[in-house]
Amino acid sequence: MESSAVLSIFKQTGALLEGHFQLTSGLHSNQYFQCAKVLQYPEHCESLCRVLAEDARSRNINVVIAPALGGIVVGQEVGRQLGVRTMFAERKDGVMQLRRGFEIIPGERVLVCEDVVTTGGSVGEVLALAVAAGGTIAGVSCIVDRSGGAVTFPAFDGRHTAVMTMHAVTYKPDQCPLCARGLPVTKPGSRGNR
Repeated sequence: MESSAVLSIFKQTGALLEGHFQLTSGLHSNQYFQCAKVLQYPEHCESLCRVLAEDARSRNINVVIAPALGGIVVGQEVGRQLGVRTMFAERKDGVMQLRRGFEIIPGERVLVCEDVVTTGGSVGEVLALAVAAGGTIAGVSCIVDRSGGAVTFPAFDGRHTAVMTMHAVTYKPDQCPLCARGLPVTKPGSRGNR
């Protein structure tokens, strides 16, 4: 799927937001990809996740895991298309954990899925959980990679797959020109935000 087609879907569904945003990573940006607005449409969810599932098909995946909240829909659809178990990790008291009876069986080949990656922090936490449980990391997949392909994951040295890769402008909060201009910041992510 061409990046222009993906971007068109985001714009058509109102999922590409412009303004002043604090990302889940804590960085600030003038753009925010609200994947949930795209993924609410089954046809878009299926077609975007098909790219990830087809890429992962040859890796003999046993289980797909995603960080809550944004990655859950992506993980579920990729797992459905691969015909494998799907689960999610969630934060409790600020720590990413497997809960609700989810478990990774030692030796299982694990695919980690996320909606949007900027610094890879949430994915890194899920990778560490999977490795600690004895899983073998078989891949990392996301819908949008905002790092321009530069993000790395310490627990996984292979390449990660993204439906769309772009270099989005981000700022440390103390170096943000949008803050310097006095523009109010919006926190649209899932960590204690709206």
